[in-house]
Order: sequence, then structure tokens, then C-alpha cells
Amino acid sequence: MIIKSPAFGNNQDIPSKYTCDGGDINPPLEFSDAPDNAKTLVLIMDDPDAPIGVWDHWIVFNIPADVKSISENEEPAGIHGIGTSGNLKYHGPCPSDGKHRYFFKLYALDAELNLPEGSAKKEVEKAMENHILDKAEIIGLYARK
Repeated sequence: MIIKSPAFGNNQDIPSKYTCDGGDINPPLEFSDAPDNAKTLVLIMDDPDAPIGVWDHWIVFNIPADVKSISENEEPAGIHGIGTSGNLKYHGPCPSDGKHRYFFKLYALDAELNLPEGSAKKEVEKAMENHILDKAEIIGLYARK
């Protein structure tokens, strides 16, 4: 399975338009090669370099398995989890110190998750256990000027 973005390459800088210094809109993403038996997808974007620990920026689960892309500034169909900032939608990079890594992780699951909107990442990850068919990720970098 593959996740990529036409806006930045793996381990490359995320353009500022997708951050708090720009429009704070999500970058376009493309998915391919999901397993044929996948029922849903989960997308998690987080920052492991935040001073307080991992910062959750974007959590969407129960995305239909046939979704192949997310357009710029478009929330995908699915159920939104809650980010560290209390956000239910995309919240872009806004590091307080230096260059951070932003992991966009895509999971293919063999089931729908029975969780409500606003579930925390830990709840989503717990519900995904024993249902992950495949995983892909792309890492974007960002430092404020």
C-alpha cells in the first residue's frame, strides 16, 4: 500500500500553505495498492517531535476503502477523531522549535470501527488492533521561518 502527496515528497518539506503559517489546509494525498479485502481506511497525522510528546494533528477513521485520494483543503468521508488541539478536522504543522517530522499514516482495515466522532487516537489505535491488513506512511518536514 502506498500513500503519497503531489505537494511534497517523503522526508521533504511541507509547503507553508498547509501549515499555521499559511492557509492551514490539508495537503493533497493519494492512496494506492490497498488490499482488495480492505473494508475501511484510517488516516492519522502526528508529530512525534513536539516538546510535550506526540501531537495528533488529524485523525479520520472509517474512510471508505475505495477512496484513492484526498484533495487539497478537503476533509475525507469518514469519522473524525479529536486531535491534541481539540480539533476534529485537519490542523497543520506549527512547531514551536526547529524542524519537526509529520507522519501521515494510512491503515487498511478488515472492519469498520465502532467508535463515535471525537474519539482519541489511543481509542482508534486500540480498536484497530487485530484488524490492520496493511500500513503505509509518508513523512513531511516543517520548520517555522
